[in-house]
Amino acid sequence: MERTILVIEDEQNINDILTFSLSKEGYKTLSALDGIKGLEMALTENPDLILLDVMLPGLDGWEVCKKVRENSQVPIIMLTAREDEVDKVLGLELGADDYITKPYSMRELAARVKANIRRSSVQATHEVEPENRSTIISGDLSINVERYEVSKNGQIIDITLREFELLKFLATQPDKIYSREKLLENVWGYEYYGDVRTVDVTVRRLREKIEDDPSMPKYIITKRGVGYYFNR
Repeated sequence: MERTILVIEDEQNINDILTFSLSKEGYKTLSALDGIKGLEMALTENPDLILLDVMLPGLDGWEVCKKVRENSQVPIIMLTAREDEVDKVLGLELGADDYITKPYSMRELAARVKANIRRSSVQATHEVEPENRSTIISGDLSINVERYEVSKNGQIIDITLREFELLKFLATQPDKIYSREKLLENVWGYEYYGDVRTVDVTVRRLREKIEDDPSMPKYIITKRGVGYYFNR
């Protein structure tokens, strides 16, 4: 089945390189050079994944991401030239699945595209492992792995799909420590290691939502120098 990728990037040369390279990988590509057109195409063309530049004329990438998320769970990878972590946190909080910082190699980009499309396909068919077809309860936290819902003290928590995937993965294997690289491999589905800061940012945002005191977490624990684990 041919997958369609929408490239929203205002620099024509970069847009051309991305669409050409992805076409060689076997994808159908669509492109937009501004945020307004990009949002319109995102909502009408039903792409399988969106590559979304942050700095766009008309409507910036964050606003496009926010509006797409109001209507669709299509995977979104933000393209940013900024190293500022605040920008990356904002993109993830608005619902982006990942970000990649310019300059990047096409090999890395292609791997992330493939991983995100693959995971999206699995989620769409609800292929949850049989042993995980349950609700995980730990203290005041409840994780419904079938409905992709997390609640605390009976109140549903607003959580992104990637945050849920990370929480579910750790919670179904409590007390087992995973390095950032292993989490990228198992949760993000990368076949080789990407930017491990993606994991740190997602963990921090997740803690802010599920922990009473994010600075002293009781659920997602850091093993200094090793990685993270779920304390059940």
